[in-house]
Amino acid sequence: MSIEAEIIRTRRLELRPLRVEDAEEMAAVLSDPALHTFIGGTPAGPQDLRSRYRRLTAGSPDPAVTWLNWVVLLRAEDRLTGTVQATIATADGGPVAEVAWVVGTPWQGRGIATEAARGLVGWLGLRPVRRIVAHVHPVHHASAAVAAAAGLEPTDERQDGEVRWARGVSGGPGRSGW
Repeated sequence: MSIEAEIIRTRRLELRPLRVEDAEEMAAVLSDPALHTFIGGTPAGPQDLRSRYRRLTAGSPDPAVTWLNWVVLLRAEDRLTGTVQATIATADGGPVAEVAWVVGTPWQGRGIATEAARGLVGWLGLRPVRRIVAHVHPVHHASAAVAAAAGLEPTDERQDGEVRWARGVSGGPGRSGW
């Protein structure tokens, strides 16, 4: 499957395909240790992020898996504020996109994660993807609200203690559905 990240524009945001050069600014965006409560790990410095972004932009070593990564630009402030990503893999029944979002602490509570996730899910709905899923920690209520606003619904499935949220799509222009 050949899907490539493209610029996605929403009302206030521009989701730009990730570049290695974004590492320095993103290290500052993701520097709050509290931000890692639910996503795990600790804040990475610019050099570590550069190395990680090199790996991500090179693409998945597995030809059956596609990595798509964006930085979230808040246009009014001309600032990067977070990231969104989709990992697309073929499962039983067709391609499934696993999505995630992270917004830096100073920009939380402003609807940025919701707008970015909706933009990403809408963009994926126009691609040959059968299902979109996200994994949300059961007590991360803000992230659950983002998933719901993006049209995902909680399922009874769990992965590593997180709730799987999902939405089916028909794939193709104008054919998003449940």
